[in-house]
Amino acid sequence: MSKLSRSRHGAIVVPALAAVLALSACSPAAEGAGSDTLAVVATTTQLADFASHIGGDDIALTSLLQPGASAHHFDPSPKELVALSQADVLIVNGAELEGFIDSAIEASGFNGELVTAADGIDLAEAKEITAEGELEAETGEVADHSGHDHADHGDADHDHAAEAEDVAHESGDHAEHDHAEASDHADHDHGGDEAGHEGHDHGDLNPHIWTSPRYASAMAAEVARGLAAADPAHAADYETRAAAYGEQLAALDTWVGEQFAAVPATDRVLVSGHDSLRYFLHDYDIAYAGAIMPSFEDNAEPSAAELDALSARIRDRGVRAIFVESSMSPKLAQTIARETGITVVDGDALYADSLGAAGSGAETYVDATVHNTRVILEAWGATPGPVPEALGEHS
Repeated sequence: MSKLSRSRHGAIVVPALAAVLALSACSPAAEGAGSDTLAVVATTTQLADFASHIGGDDIALTSLLQPGASAHHFDPSPKELVALSQADVLIVNGAELEGFIDSAIEASGFNGELVTAADGIDLAEAKEITAEGELEAETGEVADHSGHDHADHGDADHDHAAEAEDVAHESGDHAEHDHAEASDHADHDHGGDEAGHEGHDHGDLNPHIWTSPRYASAMAAEVARGLAAADPAHAADYETRAAAYGEQLAALDTWVGEQFAAVPATDRVLVSGHDSLRYFLHDYDIAYAGAIMPSFEDNAEPSAAELDALSARIRDRGVRAIFVESSMSPKLAQTIARETGITVVDGDALYADSLGAAGSGAETYVDATVHNTRVILEAWGATPGPVPEALGEHS
């Protein structure tokens, strides 16, 4: 097997971590040591799910974030840094999501292949969608998304996933990995996270790119390219699994689009806990009345004026429910709901920042997206249609 040599990784560079090196013997990444599997670390639960579908039994996978956790306020533990120090591949979201990643790479001494899933999408388009959402929340001006055709997504996503066929030819170019370039890449993707957040200004790119199934498909294809580059011997297997997963995500996109298209436009207005669903809302022509925390992060503090303005928009736009993400407390939403006379949907929270824990019915990206779609539709008084077999069993 042609893969990155573990001898390159070196020792952890932070003396304080020396005491936990013994954990490496039982860490998930270390289980693949000396075997024919690629040690892969993914930052988020969504990325870990993509990697699991594509990597299969050819990788030993560790997710830094666990179900219910949020990348917006995550600090890796010594054990997680040990796993990172032993990884052949690190998969990150990019798009300025993981503010912790540069220090984690430095602390762990990670020297493997860095895969940035956001490199697979059109970031210029994502910035336009971000700006569109902010303008809509402030002014109520709704953009025309009539040019968005879900019927075309299957071919687009399949073509994107099929680009992985070229990876085997490209992988030789990446065999000699330059960690300095990876560090520069990480600095480029995540440097904005250390900037000030005055006035909830988090830049021009909402980092929740995975909430759009079409973007998720492009991110998964990028993950496949990265795995094949790091492990050319299994490139064909990664390509095959990526193509199959891309078809499933295209089916998901089509189903979700059909569900929301059946709801009258006047009812398709949403308020969330924080601005986590921007790309999902854009793709399915759902109007955005704002968020309790007018921020890309789920731990920001809204001002009294911001909450008053949101309450006014809820009344003006006839919002029927506030949806709370699984990573957030529903307390503020409950206060606003009492003042405006609407419903808080928190018993079945939306899985945006994280996938669900075992038994939640939202353990995978597909399951979480089906869950979110159903929860939103039912809160609007609509009945979701049957889920196609291609998306698995959903009761």
